[in-house]
Amino acid sequence: MDDADNREPMRDVPVTLASTVPADFALPTDILEFTGPDPEPIWLNEAGGVTVRFDGDAAGDGTRLRYLKRNPLPSSEDLALEKEKLEWLTLRHPVPRVIDYVRRGDAEFLITEAIPGANAVAAENRARANTAIAAIGEGLRRLHDLPVDDCPWTWSVADRLRAATSEQASTLSPTPEIDRLVVCHGDPCAPNTLLDAAGRFVGHVDMQRLGVADRWADLAVATMSFGWNYDSFDEAVFWDAYGIAPDEKRIRYYRELWDAE
Repeated sequence: MDDADNREPMRDVPVTLASTVPADFALPTDILEFTGPDPEPIWLNEAGGVTVRFDGDAAGDGTRLRYLKRNPLPSSEDLALEKEKLEWLTLRHPVPRVIDYVRRGDAEFLITEAIPGANAVAAENRARANTAIAAIGEGLRRLHDLPVDDCPWTWSVADRLRAATSEQASTLSPTPEIDRLVVCHGDPCAPNTLLDAAGRFVGHVDMQRLGVADRWADLAVATMSFGWNYDSFDEAVFWDAYGIAPDEKRIRYYRELWDAE
């Protein structure tokens, strides 16, 4: 039987202008069991996963704003692993609090409590790009200051090369000597940092790839993402906020590794 015959029935949901989800995207109806009738689609990833925002009161169990991630199964994403990492981080670093995780035959769901704030590429933060990238630097420095011995996961070059499927991975230049092992975010692109109304760092999201690695694995990709998200910015502001000078050799390698995955 074709996979399409087993898909969850879809329901059209209005999408706000702030959403990255196409306006004609049809939301899987199984999401409504957790969110109530009016979730707001926020993000659609390449693996077919969708993130929605909803009021906890709509589910009858609170008034705090919440987010639900739904991944189809099988998937390259792993919400059970992200749940573990968020719970590990809860008392160590500002991340969303896990409310629930549910796995079914064809999908998995992760519900978290929202951190008050907006992501670093929201309209108000794109308009103050240097403030935003300074906050991104401060947030990564705070994460990287966590003790690495406490972290049970790795995000090493060896791990990533084993998982890489592109031919580009086999043509990478030799791996640079490790500068400093830290607890890395793993997906430090600008949208995964949250800021308060004044533009200060308040938290990180999307922690599935978190693990111990050279700090340049995060720093190279975070700064690469600025060009995707801001029209005008001074990258030196980021390096000043983090507290290090750019290392072009390591930046180049870790950007190439990211692109090869």
